[in-house]
Amino acid sequence: MSAPEVPALAAARETLVWSLALVDPALRAAVDTLPASTRHIGGYHLGWWDERGVPEPTPAGTAVRPALVLLSAVVAGGSAREAVPAAVAVELVHYFSLLREDTTGTRASGNRPPVWRLFGSGPVVLAGDALVALACEVVADSGHPSAHEGARVLSETVRHLVEGRAPVDLPTQGPVGAIPGLGAEAPEGYETTAAHRTAALIGCACALGALFGGADRRGVERMRTFGECLGLAFQHVEDLLGIWGDPSVTGQPPHTHLRDRRRSLPVVHALTSGTPAARDLAALYATSEPLDDAQLGHAAALVARAGGRAWSQAMADKLLHRALVQLEPGGASTELAGLARLVTRGAR
Repeated sequence: MSAPEVPALAAARETLVWSLALVDPALRAAVDTLPASTRHIGGYHLGWWDERGVPEPTPAGTAVRPALVLLSAVVAGGSAREAVPAAVAVELVHYFSLLREDTTGTRASGNRPPVWRLFGSGPVVLAGDALVALACEVVADSGHPSAHEGARVLSETVRHLVEGRAPVDLPTQGPVGAIPGLGAEAPEGYETTAAHRTAALIGCACALGALFGGADRRGVERMRTFGECLGLAFQHVEDLLGIWGDPSVTGQPPHTHLRDRRRSLPVVHALTSGTPAARDLAALYATSEPLDDAQLGHAAALVARAGGRAWSQAMADKLLHRALVQLEPGGASTELAGLARLVTRGAR
């Protein structure tokens, strides 16, 4: 990292602190309106308390998506405070999507037991549905002139999240072409499914923020494009971290995605490269036995040798550039650009 980037990234982290301070009280107030059992699951999932309801010392999230909402509203000429309901709604939808991942056992939960193991898959699914309904309520009850359109944007995003879930997250075995969304067009087809998930939600955050900031249709779509490009860049970074990330930073064991035989973006690129390394990697992925540490290290080397690591990093850089050109220079756009750079360096 070059020296001039350090102050910008430090400022971006301060933006996250600012966002959390604005949004967290409203988010807690919204969750408090849920029935007791659902509220208990939701609060555990958000990291507010443990399975017994004892408050946890630190918040679980970093408020990246709410910060994108608030800054997008300011870029559009509006007020961050007026956009708080939109930020709360986006965070509720985000945690709904994570609950869905928890029920399949495909999301690392750090040192905490996954929600489904503590409360059961049925109650967790219902809690996720409640979070989506609550998100729409928060927007509808905001009294904002764009509340109706905002609710439509949210519901459309939830549909994209559901459409994109299985091909991206579920650990898979068997030939690449057997995965929905992956065939002759892989890895481009896989990237389309990623767009239905990460890109859709971050695009929603930026579009909804612009909407609540008073942007016209063109401005809303420009911010959606910014968010979708940023979301795909973020997915590439997350997938790289899932293989080569520092466990002290990611909170996950080394080579987590390879251990799960997940078809992440760099892995799919490697598998479809037609190289000898691709064939060796496919053979490892086809085995049914758990991979030991030596095999995991070998698999990571094969992904890199087949070009997956370099391609994914190049795509993250390219997509970040596509995102940043959507922003006008100066003002809150500078803060938004700084946050985008932070996010694509593995911020969570």
